[in-house]
Amino acid sequence: MSNIATAAKIFSCNQSKVLAEKIAVAYGVPLGNVITSTYSDGEFQPSYEESIRGSRIFIIGSTNPGPENLMEMLLMIDAAKRASARHITAVLPYFGWARQDRKDKPRVPIAAKLVAKMLETAGATRIITMDLHADQIQGFFEKPVDHLFASTIFLPYLKGLNLDNLTIASPDMGGSKRAYAYSKALESDVVICYKQRAKANVISHMELIGDVTGKNVVLVDDMVDTAGTLTKAADLMMERGALSVRAICTHPILSGNAYQKIEDSKLEELIVTDSIPVKQESNKIRVLSCADLFAEVMQNVHHNKSISSKFLM
Repeated sequence: MSNIATAAKIFSCNQSKVLAEKIAVAYGVPLGNVITSTYSDGEFQPSYEESIRGSRIFIIGSTNPGPENLMEMLLMIDAAKRASARHITAVLPYFGWARQDRKDKPRVPIAAKLVAKMLETAGATRIITMDLHADQIQGFFEKPVDHLFASTIFLPYLKGLNLDNLTIASPDMGGSKRAYAYSKALESDVVICYKQRAKANVISHMELIGDVTGKNVVLVDDMVDTAGTLTKAADLMMERGALSVRAICTHPILSGNAYQKIEDSKLEELIVTDSIPVKQESNKIRVLSCADLFAEVMQNVHHNKSISSKFLM
């Protein structure tokens, strides 16, 4: 009997419940029933309240810090393995801890590699994620990784703006490859910001490589955390003669006083996905859902169909 005869089942970690419900609707199946029991000391235990024996299951949950989100995903995977699920696909719209993808100084961990091993040890047989902080993190896994690009969501939106003199910008040297990919798709110019950090999340100096005079600029990045880099880059570009500055960031971490920085900045608009729930409403923040993208890829994975059309860059 074919192992794809039965319908796949979709379950959600608590942190990604809203997104998971949208994905389940787009996929065409109800969200599976999981209850979580919590002890008084904070320890928690997820429990599948339906049989998953022999099934392909998708567990949806971003693993952004704190550690509870990653721990919940690991426990959900382990429970599924022990309940005899046939295929366990961890769907991580945002793969957390990915900024620690190498030793950039002595005596520090490579957290992204550790998380990859933990997911596999727990029992994940496949990973689906979007816009990793570094593409090479896929190589930390021994299991298949489907690395999706939010460009499939952002490019149609950008084209719909019909901006004249469009210029794509990278807020740092590391994001130049992403910026060039967007500029190629949009047939636009590219500029790059060069920044020096005093320490993590603190910028000591920023300079602009390229001309933005009379241009409508779109900054492109994989995540926005404190929003310090984005807002500083936007202010710098407006000083250098840009007509407008927007930013596209896949993962809206938005920690600390990020929301206030965005409100006070020269940014006209911050466009993000719902890979992580946005905590505050803001007239400057526009959220585009990634639910349809994940639902379609999950359908194709379940039915062993190609998903290469979702790799725009």
